[in-house]
Formats: sequence, structure tokens, C-alpha cells
Amino acid sequence: MKKITALLLSFIMLLSLTACGSGGSGTAGNSETDRTSHNIASQSSDAGQSSVSEEESRTEGEDSQESDDGATADAPVVYMTTDISPEGLMKVYEALGVELTGDNIAVKLSTGEPPASNYLDPDLIHDLVERVDGTIVECNTAYGGSRSETSMHYQVAEDHGFTDLGKGFVIMDEDGESMILPVEGGQQLSENYVGAHFGDFDGFLVLSHFKGHAMAGFGGAIKNISIGIGSREGKCLIHTAGSSHTSPWGGDQDAFLESMADAGKSVVDALDGNILFINVMNRLSIDCDCDGNPSEPDIHDIGILASADPVALDQACVDLIYEAEGNERFVRRMEGQHAEHVLEAGETIGLGSRTYRLESVDE
Repeated sequence: MKKITALLLSFIMLLSLTACGSGGSGTAGNSETDRTSHNIASQSSDAGQSSVSEEESRTEGEDSQESDDGATADAPVVYMTTDISPEGLMKVYEALGVELTGDNIAVKLSTGEPPASNYLDPDLIHDLVERVDGTIVECNTAYGGSRSETSMHYQVAEDHGFTDLGKGFVIMDEDGESMILPVEGGQQLSENYVGAHFGDFDGFLVLSHFKGHAMAGFGGAIKNISIGIGSREGKCLIHTAGSSHTSPWGGDQDAFLESMADAGKSVVDALDGNILFINVMNRLSIDCDCDGNPSEPDIHDIGILASADPVALDQACVDLIYEAEGNERFVRRMEGQHAEHVLEAGETIGLGSRTYRLESVDE
């Protein structure tokens, strides 16, 4: 069954090359440029060995750079299940084959803006949070709403069911203070301001609800470790590419996306790789969890994906959106904000790889 699933995914992606586009403000199937899949089809034999066959890799219109020694076999793996349940979530986590180390593990997610945002269901994540003995963490927002002030935000977290999971819930910038992380090799930022309690944790499990976003185009793993971990000051610096400590408004779009990649890399570097990523592709609204009244989804639920590489993970989710029926509004949202530029920037600075192997964990 695993072989069949992987082959079907590969076949769908090949079909989608003639129907999907990227860049600018085009719509699905009507873009000036062709999209080429970054996925390298991966199949598992009965013995558990992986055989790799290459599809075209979308790198600025060039063919994939697979070397004669089969270097693409080293592409990061993105594990996927279509089972959006506590059992499916546990299965993709276990497929990663590594455990976060340390006594204090943070589970980063969005608590969701009231009254009706699409935050992750606490019942869905309960077992995994217990498995890693994690503390749910968040930061306050840099805009108005119910999560901009610490006391209100703690109340939202309680109302949404996050305070009773694992070791409890912590707002990392609850006192309005920041911890400064250096950015090595960034395109826009030289330092990143995160919530001061970031340093209290040994490792991070990043649980993201993948969705659209009015400013970033989409929200996934990279947004969750950049804007999501940023203090209020840090969020302002990311949005304005380092030009404002007090306002998140008015920055250049590409510079904002590059700053998200810069900030994300500083977080991964600070944790020395002791960080894992899971994206849940359900309730696929074009609006983010910071919207208390999001648009209803046009796309059916897709599944849960996991990887140690945030760029590969978000790229896989984007590719699945391009394949999905009813994707027109979501694609317009992404392309209108030049959303994939954050993935280009992330690959450029070494945050991760846009080329990946997608492996199903479904039996």
C-alpha cells in the first residue's frame, strides 16, 4: 500500500506540471511560468530500503542537479499521512526516527484568535504533547486583539484547551522582554528578537496548522518559528526587515519574507538542530489562525506532514495545495503575496532544502 500511495502522489505531481503556475498574481492553471515539482518520488521496499527516482526539480527553470553519485538520495524526507487523528499524528512523528533531547521541550503552536479561528484541536495533539513531555509555548501578537496582552492571551489559551496539556502553557514574552539571537548569513537581519523564555527550553516540537495568510501568503513551519517565536519587538523587526522596533506595518514584501527566513534560521541554529516540524493540513482556509472569523475552506483536508527540514516541509505543503481540487483562491492568496519567496530565501541562507522526498506512512 505504501508503494501505491507514493506512486500515486508522484503521478499526480507529474500531471500537475501542465496545470499549475507560480509567481506574480496568477491563478492555478493560468500562470506565465511553469511550476516544476520539487518532490523526488520515493518508494519503500518490503525490506525497508528506499529506491529513488527523480522527477524534474523546480529550480529557476533549470533541470534537477542530481549528480552521478545519486546525491538526490540525500534530499530531506517529508513523511505524510492522510489520517488526521491522534494516531496519524503520532505515526508521522515516529517516522522521523529521532527524539528531541533535554528535560524541557517546548511545543510551539498558535493558540488561535477568538471567536472562531482554525487553531489545532487540543484533542488531536494531546497524546503527542504527552509523549514529548512538552510545554505549550506562544508569544503575544504585535497587533490588537485578544492575544496582544499577556493576561488576555493566557485566558484565550485556557479557553481553547491548551493550558491543561503536557507541562502547561507559557507565553515566552509574557513580561514584554526579548532574548536576542544572532542571524548568521541572513539576507535582511543580523539579529532576531524572540520571547525571553525561549532560552528556558532545550528543544522544540513545532506544530503548525498549515493555512493561507493575508500577509505571508501561507503560514506553516517557517512562519511558526519566525513571527511565531518573535517577541512583539521581534515581530516588528521581521515585518519591516529590521527598520522598526515598534511597528509591524509598511515593510517591503520580499524583504519581509526574507526576514522570516533569517529569523527562522537563527532559531534552528540556536537549538543546534534540536527541533522537529509537523504541519497539519486541515481546515485549509485562505486566512490564518490569527483571524477570528476566517473564510471557509475550499480545499478538502489533505493530511499531516513531518520533517526535520522546515523548508522541505513547507514546500511539500505548497506543492500539495497546487495539486488540490478547489485551490484557486488559496493559490491566488499565495501568489499575490509572492509567498514561495520565503522558501527561496530559506534555501539560499541554508535553512533547508526545497527539494525533498515525500514518503507515505500509511499502510
